[in-house]
This record gives sequence, C-alpha cells and structure tokens, in this order.
Amino acid sequence: MATKKCVNLFSKHLKNTFDKQTKRCLQTKYSSKDIGFLGVPFAAGQSRGGVEHGPAALRDAGIVQKLGYMGFNVHDYGDLKFDHIFHDPPDIVKNPRSVGQGAYQVSEAVKDIISAGHCGLTIGGDHSLSIGTVHGHCQAEENVCLIWVDAHADINTPLTSATGNVHGMCLSFVVHELQEYIPDIVDFDWIQPCISAKDIAYIGLRDLDPGERHIIEKLGISCYTTHEIDHFGIEYVLKKSIEAVNPNMDRPMHLSYDIDSLDPAISPSTGTPVPGGLTIREGMYIAEELAQTGLLHHIDLVEVNPLIGTKRDQNLTIFTASEIIQACFGKRRRGNVDPNYKLPIPEKPRKILSPSRTMNEKKKVHI
Repeated sequence: MATKKCVNLFSKHLKNTFDKQTKRCLQTKYSSKDIGFLGVPFAAGQSRGGVEHGPAALRDAGIVQKLGYMGFNVHDYGDLKFDHIFHDPPDIVKNPRSVGQGAYQVSEAVKDIISAGHCGLTIGGDHSLSIGTVHGHCQAEENVCLIWVDAHADINTPLTSATGNVHGMCLSFVVHELQEYIPDIVDFDWIQPCISAKDIAYIGLRDLDPGERHIIEKLGISCYTTHEIDHFGIEYVLKKSIEAVNPNMDRPMHLSYDIDSLDPAISPSTGTPVPGGLTIREGMYIAEELAQTGLLHHIDLVEVNPLIGTKRDQNLTIFTASEIIQACFGKRRRGNVDPNYKLPIPEKPRKILSPSRTMNEKKKVHI
C-alpha cells in the first residue's frame, strides 16, 4: 500500500512539473508551430548501404503531411546533397573526408533552421550526422543539453573504436572533456567542442564498448541502460535523465533518437540491431513526455535502413519511426483535442418517438 502511494505521488509530481513547464514555454518562440524539416541521406559513417534512403522512406510514408495535419507549419528544407569523394582512404577513421565535409553541411543547415526560430527535425541517415546537428544547434543557441536515446553510446574516440566507423564515435568530437584524446583527422578541423559531459543523458543503452564504459564512468555522464529501465521503469528513468541535464527546466533540449534503441521486434530494419531494446510503449513515452516539456528545440531520427529485412520489416520500422516523430511533436496516445473544441449541433435535431420526457423538459448541456 505504501509503495502504491509513493508511485501515485511520484506520478502526480512529474505531471505537475511537466504541466507547469509546458504553460511557461508556451510563451517562447517555439510555440509558433514551425518545424524545419531536413533530410540527410548520408551513409559514410558506417558500412551498410541503404541508410541513405531513410529520409525518402519517411517522406514517402507521409511524415511531412502528418505533421501538417497536427497543425504545424512544416518548412521543408529538402534533402542535403553530398559530393561524392572518389579518393577517401582511411585516416584513423573510415571515410574521413566524406564524413567531415558532410557533417559540416549538416551543421550549417541546422544552424540556419534553429536561427530562423523553427524547431529542427533532421531525418537520417546514419548517426554520424549528429556531429553536425549538435554542433549546428549549439552555434545557434546557448546552453543546449542533449538526450541521447540509443542502443549504443556512440562516444568511442578514434583510438578506442574497434571498427573505425564514425557513427560509433560521433559524440566524442563535440564533447569538451574528450578533446585531448582526439587525433588530428583530415576535414575534421572545423569541429569545435560545444557540449560538456554533464549536459548529456543516455537512455536505452545496452551495447557498450570498454572505452565507452570507461568514458561514461570517468566523466560522470548520466546513463540509464535497459537494465535500469527494467528495474526502475521508464517514468523514473526519464525523470532522472531530465533532472541530470535540465534541473531547472530552462534549457533548450536536443533529442537524438536512434531507431535501434527500440527492440528489433518493432524496428528490425536498422544496421546494428541489439536484442532487448525499448518497447514501443517505452519509446513513445519518452517522445511524448519530452514533447510536453515544451523545450525540445531539435530532434534527430536516425539509422532507419529501408533496404534491410523483408518488406514487412521495412514497413514496420518506417511506421515505428513515423509514430516516434509525431509523438516528439505532441501526438498523444490518449488523443489530441483543441481546448476550444465544441461538438457541432445539427440545425435540425433528430426526433424521438414517444419520449418519456420532451427535449424542453430536459436540461440542455452544450459540450
């Protein structure tokens, strides 16, 4: 009985916190209902072909129209075009010129989107694009904090990575505390560290390399794996994650959402699936509750690969990604309704034969 009471009090406290912050944030420029939509068909940060088709797959699934139906003004910035670099040999990392130059393009585009007063939505593409999204966001706004929802930490340095794939080390390039561990790499010299370890919160991790585990522990990065989610529940984990990076609820938030954070049963078409992931309910809860803070200023959705798996796998993954995106912008499973909504009243109400009481005798209530 005591446990149930504590859970109820905790739920009430969390709801009140989100409600207060939502009301306060309605006065910000991000209440303008403007979304800056950017496709990043980029795959050079890893080795599997197909992830570059993620933006097109979500466009074909109608994500732009769905966000429009929700009442948003979607400013479609199109898909970025990347130059094909014919000679791009490894330089500690794979495809350094392609990734370095591509991330720069992403950074400039995201900076423009945020500076225009839009809430950014970047669809990938592999997760190496987040070098650009985080960097660009931090150029446009100060005091950004980061929620990273992923099966992987993506914070290897080039010297701890076992693969050389940049999508598994993208965070290390932008974290202040790791710069002395980053070697000089061709076309990466433009990247300025822009975020501190204390400003990052991980949710859903379950496949960590030794170097990543060491970095997370030594730098004290907030980290909740699926083990902690199983133990404490997603509500507690999300609350603690937000408290770790945004205790006063006064900072712009950047959400980087890797589709492989979800269990392969619901997101099979991705390049590095890991069993035991988030359920669709947990994944939706994260997106819904972060949306209710009113503080999400940029969202990445990455690693959808529509060439992996069966047609059913592909459609399921695209559908799941679409639902997560809509939840990030306020779609609720309990339904959405305008506070001023009123049921329409017919000009000619229906007649009821032999009523026990006439309509005039009943109290009319308009709803």
